[in-house]
Amino acid sequence: MELFSHLALGFSVVLTAQNLFFCFLGCFIGTAIGVLPGVGPLATIAMLLPLTYTMGPETALIMLAGIYYGALYGGSTTAILINLPGESASAVTTLDGYQMARQGRAGPALAVAALGSFFAGTVVTVLIAIVAGPMTKIALSFGSHEYFALMVLGLISSVALASGSLLKALGMIILGLLFGMTGTDIYTGQARFTWGMIELSDGLDLVAISVGLFGIAEILRNMQHQGDNTRTGIQKVGSLMPSREDFRRSVGPVLRGTALGSVLGVLPGGGALLSSFASYTMEKKLSKHPEQFGHGAIEGVAGPESANNAGAQSAFIPMLSLGIPGNAVTALMLGAMILQGIAPGPNVLNQQPELFWGLIVSMWIGNLMLVVLNLPLIGIWVSMLKVPYTSLFPAIVIFCCIGVFSVHNSSFAVYQITIFGALGYMLYRLEAEPAPFILGFILGPLLEEHLRRAMIISRGDALSFLERPISATLLVCAALALAAVSLPYFSKKREQIFVEED
Repeated sequence: MELFSHLALGFSVVLTAQNLFFCFLGCFIGTAIGVLPGVGPLATIAMLLPLTYTMGPETALIMLAGIYYGALYGGSTTAILINLPGESASAVTTLDGYQMARQGRAGPALAVAALGSFFAGTVVTVLIAIVAGPMTKIALSFGSHEYFALMVLGLISSVALASGSLLKALGMIILGLLFGMTGTDIYTGQARFTWGMIELSDGLDLVAISVGLFGIAEILRNMQHQGDNTRTGIQKVGSLMPSREDFRRSVGPVLRGTALGSVLGVLPGGGALLSSFASYTMEKKLSKHPEQFGHGAIEGVAGPESANNAGAQSAFIPMLSLGIPGNAVTALMLGAMILQGIAPGPNVLNQQPELFWGLIVSMWIGNLMLVVLNLPLIGIWVSMLKVPYTSLFPAIVIFCCIGVFSVHNSSFAVYQITIFGALGYMLYRLEAEPAPFILGFILGPLLEEHLRRAMIISRGDALSFLERPISATLLVCAALALAAVSLPYFSKKREQIFVEED
C-alpha cells in the first residue's frame, strides 16, 4: 500500500499542466534529436542545462529524462529507414531494420521497435518504483567509508563495461577527478589549481564543461564528416501493422531484451549502448536460424530496441537511490540536481519525495507519449532529415553560447566552452571517450569529501576501509572488476560485444 501512495504522489506531481507540457516537450525534443544523426541526447542535455535554472527541480528532471529516452525512440527511425542510426544505441538496429525496410516492411519494423520500447519502459518503470525505495533505505545506513568505496566501484565498473581502450578510459577518469579538484579546498579554504584566477575559486563550471565536451566537440566532429556522409534513399513506410508471425517472433526477444537491459542498465557504464549490442548477440546465438540475422530478421529489431530502452531507464536506479551516475547522461542529470541546490544521494527520497516519485511516474507517461509521437508522425521525422547540417550548426553554437553566458552572466563561461570544445574534439581524435571524464569530474568532489571525512573519523588509519565489511566488500569487488577486465580473455570478449557484424 505504501508503494501505491508513493505512486499517487508521483502522479499528482506529473499531472499538472506545466509538468505534462515539459514531459511532452522533452519527449518531442528527444525524438527530434534522435532522428537527426550526429546530435544525440548527451549533447542536447548538456546544451539545455542552462535552461534548467529557470525551472523547478521536478520539471527540469522530467524534461531531461524525456529527452534521454525519447532520443532512443527517435534513433530507431533513421536506423530503419535510411540505415543511419540517429543515436549510438540504435546502431545495431540498422543491421536488420534497414533490410526489413528494403523488403517493403519498414512499417512493421518501426511498430515493433516502438511497441517493444514501450513495453520495456513500462516494465522498468515498475521495477524502479519497487527497487529504488529499498535500495535508498539501505544506502541511508552508509557512512563515508562505504560511500567512498561505492564511488570507487562505480568508477571502475564504468570503465570496465564501457567501449574503447581500458587504459584511455582510466586516464579520462583520473583527468576528470583532477579537474574536479579545481577551486577552494572545503576543509582548509585554500585555492587549488586556480592559476590566480578568481573566476575559478568556485571550480570549473559544470554547464560550460558539458556543453564544450559534448556540444561544441560534437559539432566539430560532425562537420569533419559531413563530406563523407552520403544518405541512402529514404525507404517508403507502408502499413504499420505487424503480422501475427511478426508478433510471435518478437515476444521472446522483447521479454529477453527487457530483462537484459534492466540488469545491464543498473551497472555503472552499462546503459542503452551495451544493452542493445548484448541483446543482438544473445538473440543471434539463441535463434534457430542465425543465418537470417543481418538479412531482415525481426528479432534483430525487437530485442535490441527493447534492451536499449530498458537499459536507459534502469540507469536511473543508482542515480536516484545512491546518487551514483551510471553513465554520462545520468551524470549530467545529477549535475542538474546539484545546480538546483539538491544534494544527490539517498536523502533525496526523504527530503524531495515529489522529485523522486514524480520522475519515476513521468517515465511511464513519457513512454506513452512516445508511442503516439513515433508512429503517426513518422512523416514529420523523415522530413527533418532533409535539413542540411550546415544550416543547423551555427544556430546550435549561438544557442550554446547564449545559454552558458546567461547562467552566470559572465563571458568567462564562454571561454570555458571554447577550451573544452577543443579538448573534446582532441579526445575524439585520440579515440578517448569523454564520458568517463564527466563521471570523474562530477564524482570527484564527492569522492574527495568522503575520503577525507573517513580519514578524519578513523584518525588517518587507511586500513579502516578494510575493517568495515561493506566498504571492504565494495573495494574488493572494484579490484576484481579491474583485474578481470585486464585479462586478455575478458578484454577480447568486451571488445567483441561492441563490434558491429557485417
